[in-house]
Amino acid sequence: MKAVCFGEIMMRLNPEGYLRFPQAAKFEATYGGGEANVAVSLCNYGDEAAFVSAVPAHEIGQNAVNALRQFGVDTTKMLRQGPRLGIYFCEKGASQRGSKVIYDRAGSSIALSKREDYDWDKILDGADWFHFTGITPALGGELPEICLDAVKACKEKGIKVSCDLNYRGKLWTREKAGQVMGQLMPYVNVCIANEEDAKDVFGIEADDTDINSGKLNREGYVSVAKKLKDRFGFDYVAITLRGSISASDNNWSGMLYDGEKAYFAKNYLIHIVDRVGGGDSFGGGLIHAMNKWPGDCQAAIEFAVAASCLKQTTEFDFNHCSEKEVLALAGGNASGRVQR
Repeated sequence: MKAVCFGEIMMRLNPEGYLRFPQAAKFEATYGGGEANVAVSLCNYGDEAAFVSAVPAHEIGQNAVNALRQFGVDTTKMLRQGPRLGIYFCEKGASQRGSKVIYDRAGSSIALSKREDYDWDKILDGADWFHFTGITPALGGELPEICLDAVKACKEKGIKVSCDLNYRGKLWTREKAGQVMGQLMPYVNVCIANEEDAKDVFGIEADDTDINSGKLNREGYVSVAKKLKDRFGFDYVAITLRGSISASDNNWSGMLYDGEKAYFAKNYLIHIVDRVGGGDSFGGGLIHAMNKWPGDCQAAIEFAVAASCLKQTTEFDFNHCSEKEVLALAGGNASGRVQR
């Protein structure tokens, strides 16, 4: 399976350990971003994945490219242009203190890119799957139109499209998100969302669910998935189910809806090391599983949830798990015992 992922890769700067921003004397630099994280996951599972983006033509831009190349991601379609690489600062939460993200990505290379920069007919040649998130059009400029060009090209070529709604209130308003994403969704085959995205972007919410209390109502999420599918005609709707006990401990599961039946994965109680990228690893796992075991929705959602569970035990954005490790956890090996 060959996938193409389109979005922004950023430098991630975070204080050491669990220090808060005002405490930080230095920051550790790594790289990440929603679609880049998915591309890395897919390569770890043995798939082919290309990442499409724009980074500045200097050494920091090259460092971001190198971060992807080490996993086998195809970076030949990345543009080298524009003034700067986007940055985000991440303060890791613990116990009752939530994590915090501060963006510094205005005027980045990808945000200033133009429609004519992307030859989608050439970029998508030989691709089976295209993935993007709601973060990319939220960056503004011509990116909403660029995303629309991409998904229309996929439609013409018969390429499957997945989108993680990924609403970011620090990037755009709910009204703008609903307008732009509403134009893109008719071209999407697999919609991925969490407990907040459907409400924030499209005003669709689950009944009898309080995301802050950790109480989740399964039937409520089935109704959300059905409403999303009915409105936009998706083939599948996948929803991650996070029950937040604290910043350090979460219940984690997921659901995949095919229009007739909802398939739920087993629940994991995760002691979180780093939750950033958890949704992206879910998306990467889902894409891989849906292509490797087509038609087996239960296998797909079990793999996706297990993959994202393991990622949240790993520092920084990228998922470092192999298919073998994910299958072992999905199969019930959750003891965490030392492997000798």
